[in-house]
Amino acid sequence: MNTFILSASTIAFYLIAAMARLYLVRNHALSPKKILFAFGVIAILLHSVLLHQDMVTPTGLDLGFFNAASLVMWVISILLLFTLFSKPVENLVVVLFPLAALTIILQAYFPTERILPANTEIGVQIHIFYSILSYAILSISAFQAFFLAMQDYQLRRKRLAWAMQMLPPLQVMETLMFQMVALGLLLLSLSLISGFLFLEDIFDQHLVHKTILSIAAWFVYATLLWGRWRYGWRGRKAIRWNLAGFFVLLLAYFGKKFVLELILHR
Repeated sequence: MNTFILSASTIAFYLIAAMARLYLVRNHALSPKKILFAFGVIAILLHSVLLHQDMVTPTGLDLGFFNAASLVMWVISILLLFTLFSKPVENLVVVLFPLAALTIILQAYFPTERILPANTEIGVQIHIFYSILSYAILSISAFQAFFLAMQDYQLRRKRLAWAMQMLPPLQVMETLMFQMVALGLLLLSLSLISGFLFLEDIFDQHLVHKTILSIAAWFVYATLLWGRWRYGWRGRKAIRWNLAGFFVLLLAYFGKKFVLELILHR
């Protein structure tokens, strides 16, 4: 399939799903999830074909900056659809699907290259898999925290916007956020363990930035869960710790890639 047509179609279905969610919220539709799921599945299937075209090369996988960002958003979109019918996450579609569309646009117009050789050891591939999955889960928890912060802010001022009125109660939102943080921390732990086991030198010069920041993020998230268990942390304190952990993890995963590939062009 022509790459332009494929990209345009994928972007269109992501945006249609997001706009459908906005329309269904504004019109107080009772069961929007099936419609969102249908549009989302089409967008994700098209996105997977596009990723295959852009990333799979004769020498290995191209994990350039925007390819990696697009891959992460693809994984996030899949996880979002998987949890759509069991958790109240449909409002995240309004933010995450347009972000997935944005990464496709950036991927097309600002190509970068970072090849992962085809003969890469299976242990390293496992490490990369856990890294991407943990980042995707913790990204969803961060956006959940963002919605929670908006909801808390408006409730305190007794001016709840129409979109926020459709969110579940604060307690439900908060519980879901902590569940995602716990799962994300488990996957981040597996990512770090597999890194220590399978990478030749995880503190080598080209990895030390990612390693130290990933460990720092692990401690932030672990502290958040410990504070929840030991002291009952919730509300704004929990939101701040969650977003701080996500910011550190964002720097770990994309900070060095951004500098090397987009600024220094290495």
